Amino acid sequence: MEINMKFRVLIIRSLVIICNLALGVGNLTAYAQGVKQPNVAGDFYPKEAEGLSLMVDDFLSRAQPEPMNGKIFALISPHAGYGFSGQVAAYGYKLVKDKPYKTVIVIGPSHHFNFSKAAVYAKGFFCTPLGYVEVDSDFTKKLLYQDEDIISEPHAFDKEHSVEVQLPFLQKVLPGCKIVPILMGDCTLPTCEKLAALLKEAIGKRTDVLVIASSDMYHGYDYEEAEIVDNLSLSYLKKMDPQALYYALREGKAQFCGGFPIVTTLILAKELGHNKINVLKYTNSAEVTANKTKGTWTVGYSSSVIDQPEGESAMLNQEQRKKLLKIARSSIEMYLKTGKKLEVKESDIQFNENMGAFVTLHKHEELRGCIGNLIGSQPLYLVIRDMAVESAVGDPRFPEVKLDELKDIEIEISALSPLKRVNSIDEIELGKHGVLIRRGSSSGVFLPQVATETGWSKEEFLANLCAHKAGLASDCWKDKNTELYVFTAEVFSEKNY
Repeated sequence: MEINMKFRVLIIRSLVIICNLALGVGNLTAYAQGVKQPNVAGDFYPKEAEGLSLMVDDFLSRAQPEPMNGKIFALISPHAGYGFSGQVAAYGYKLVKDKPYKTVIVIGPSHHFNFSKAAVYAKGFFCTPLGYVEVDSDFTKKLLYQDEDIISEPHAFDKEHSVEVQLPFLQKVLPGCKIVPILMGDCTLPTCEKLAALLKEAIGKRTDVLVIASSDMYHGYDYEEAEIVDNLSLSYLKKMDPQALYYALREGKAQFCGGFPIVTTLILAKELGHNKINVLKYTNSAEVTANKTKGTWTVGYSSSVIDQPEGESAMLNQEQRKKLLKIARSSIEMYLKTGKKLEVKESDIQFNENMGAFVTLHKHEELRGCIGNLIGSQPLYLVIRDMAVESAVGDPRFPEVKLDELKDIEIEISALSPLKRVNSIDEIELGKHGVLIRRGSSSGVFLPQVATETGWSKEEFLANLCAHKAGLASDCWKDKNTELYVFTAEVFSEKNY
């Protein structure tokens, strides 16, 4: 054991020497001794270790993100020169500093290598002025040779910076972590989905894996346009809808140069039950340089985290969600054809829990019906069966759904947690909590996604709940005789599958 340890120390020292020599000479082969040399040291960030270390430390000390109580699963981090985007990147990295992550998956876009697949750097080390970072070869083995679109192509990394610029931050906040470097080309949505599936399988039940999607935002010559486009792009991001984001990228509505890494990360996060996203910081190069002259090249930068609130875990896995959506559709179809309820029996323990749920129908992205039961009085799968039919034929706001339009209907399910009474609106978290308001015999409810979809402030959310759902005065939520209850919801839709 002692000999092995001495041998390992010798290897490590040799690798650091090789790394430092490469930084000084600059012409050593990129793969000599299994070390990937840096591409942009001295350009995107300082070439000297001391200067780089001081710069990253300064970024981290000045970043003041809101504290997060939940488990952070992923960062979305910019990858421009540190003078432009380093301070923004520090917001995300500060939140994961010294956390117990052992493997970090870094997914970046390919700026130089033209391909339509995802390339995994299989083994070895990446070098920066701060030393080297080891590739987690045990992890990468689980990704390669599983699908023709997920390949080993080290030359894709020859000139690339999108993965590299994340590494000095990782060396500072998570020293000793291993990395899984991945570059994505002009990928299709199925390729994003396949990569996410392989990553999910490789992660398994591990809780010590962090994902980083490397991406800048708007690229163009108009400061005002940058803010408009980036606000729209962030609105797609906040919806946690990878499919909608993918098509918005393809149609030019959203701009993320690392858009496909973000889409893949969103798919993976949702598959593993991480369902909350927070945008920590946004700026652009015009703001940083104080040059907002029209015609000046401008790039947007944002830092975001995807997490799962502390103490919360996904109630339903992906297969359970698919099955419940199938029950909902089959129930509507059966009723429209025969006027009878679907006969169904489920043995799944989770399905047999008494839970509340809402079923929402959309047609061409417009609301077509929504009925639910807040307090589950029967097993979940039966609540879904019954509420699906009610949403189709029992919502008084809409005519009954006809059988020939069912093919155009998209079904969304919200599975609800038990109600919890709150004494102050400070306990309500928009985007996380749905709210039930009750005063005397009048009541009304908004699902959690209403706040996200409308962009309302908390006061606007409550005022609309009082006036338009409960038929009360818009400020009745301020009255001590008004009861407020919160609940959470797992929301999933056929468009996700």
